[in-house]
Amino acid sequence: MPPRSASPPRNRRFIGLSDPLWEQFLIDPFDPGLPPFRPGLLPGLVAYLKGKTGPGAALNHHQHASNAERALEEEVRNDIAALNQTEETFRFLLSFAHEVMDRYGRLLAFVNRLQPSETKLKRRPISYNERLLKTGQISPYFIWPNINPFRRQDSPTKAVIPPGKAAELAKKEKTLSDARKWVRSARKKKTGLFDAQNPLRLFPFEIRFLSQRRPPDRWVIDLSKSDNTLIRPQNYYTVPNMEDRLFIPAEFVPLFVEAGWQRQQG
Repeated sequence: MPPRSASPPRNRRFIGLSDPLWEQFLIDPFDPGLPPFRPGLLPGLVAYLKGKTGPGAALNHHQHASNAERALEEEVRNDIAALNQTEETFRFLLSFAHEVMDRYGRLLAFVNRLQPSETKLKRRPISYNERLLKTGQISPYFIWPNINPFRRQDSPTKAVIPPGKAAELAKKEKTLSDARKWVRSARKKKTGLFDAQNPLRLFPFEIRFLSQRRPPDRWVIDLSKSDNTLIRPQNYYTVPNMEDRLFIPAEFVPLFVEAGWQRQQG
């Protein structure tokens, strides 16, 4: 058990997962000495998370984050060399979908190298986001309507997925389909986050809501099914594979209900 003074680091200066405070907190984020969740977490979610927290949870996340950072830096260095540029002349290309920033002020973009038109290279490679997904270095977190930044964006009302068509959309939308295939392949090969000896225990969004002491608030559509169910935010874990989870922000749920989707009860 962590000391009762091991409060979540959210109210302190920003600190990385290598800091001992995170280890103390993630040993037992449900310790009664910690601030309560408001509103409270459902028993099923608590049981699920207790199986993923405990000693070493912070170190596990830090190791995988460091691996992803090194992999990204290597991809950038390779692009600099491929374009015969320097760190000073190299530029990034950012592609945005519906939303530009998330609730924390971070850019929501697919990032790639800016490839000059005069280059002898014919094609730009897939984005850094996709490259890291393909090698199993990062986890997917699909949030509607930011599914594909490379096509014209409809208004949220027009972009609502028809009931029973989620699985079909997941196969037809190439960016989404490719990402899901890459994650499944990494799991099968047991690489990156799926390393057989040290798989990722907690996803980034789980660490965030645990430290913020508030439950998840995005509803979920199971992309592996052709139903009309909006899964309650605290039941996201009932969709076993992360690449099958399409998160729906609460403010868009009425649009889905109006289109015929049903909120999960209980």
